[in-house]
Amino acid sequence: MGHLDGQAAVVTGTAQGIGRAIADLLESEGATVVRVDKDGVDLRDSAAVDAFFAGLGEVHILVNNAGGVQGQTHAPIDQVADADWDAVLDANLRTAFNCTRAAARIMKPARYGRIVNISSGAGRSVSLTGIQAYTTAKAGQIAFTRQMAHELGQHGITVNCIAPGFVLSNPTTQAQWDSYGEDGQRALTERIATRRTGTPYDIARGVLFFAAPDAGWVSGQTISIDGGHSLF
Repeated sequence: MGHLDGQAAVVTGTAQGIGRAIADLLESEGATVVRVDKDGVDLRDSAAVDAFFAGLGEVHILVNNAGGVQGQTHAPIDQVADADWDAVLDANLRTAFNCTRAAARIMKPARYGRIVNISSGAGRSVSLTGIQAYTTAKAGQIAFTRQMAHELGQHGITVNCIAPGFVLSNPTTQAQWDSYGEDGQRALTERIATRRTGTPYDIARGVLFFAAPDAGWVSGQTISIDGGHSLF
């Protein structure tokens, strides 16, 4: 028997890395998981999201993991284009809003739901990438988590958030890691209490805790899963 037997879950951003690990772990615990990536549904498009969720039937768990830096690197704030700013906010924050709104329409009548947002340590501090829109969007996800927990709790729905530290999870983070060189990698690792970078399954295990039926009195929380990099 798994912790999530009989549960229906939607996980976004599952093409690789953290999203894939979350979907795999929830499935291993008995959930039926619908995996969503940008090649399947444009999560920035509210009409597309509404139509997608309307065809699902039950949804007990939603994990808003879609996002990322959209191929961008740091540019000074006076050189950031409107389109670049919008692309990152849309990918991270608008997608979470669209999916949460659609899922709430299913969860509220059922009087049950677990929503988990995947933010970033950048949302609680600063972004190692230096991408202003990314840290802004991730901070927005944390605020959105609190507000949704406050609003939806009376309907039996919990809303929580995970702020991952540095996780080698996809080509973008691998390229970032490689760019630091041996000295930079050593310096970053030495700032982590456990002296290692994270894995996608480190984050997935946190999602499993929030998604489980037994976590019904945990809501509005943001937990940093970062090996003790942010000790506060």
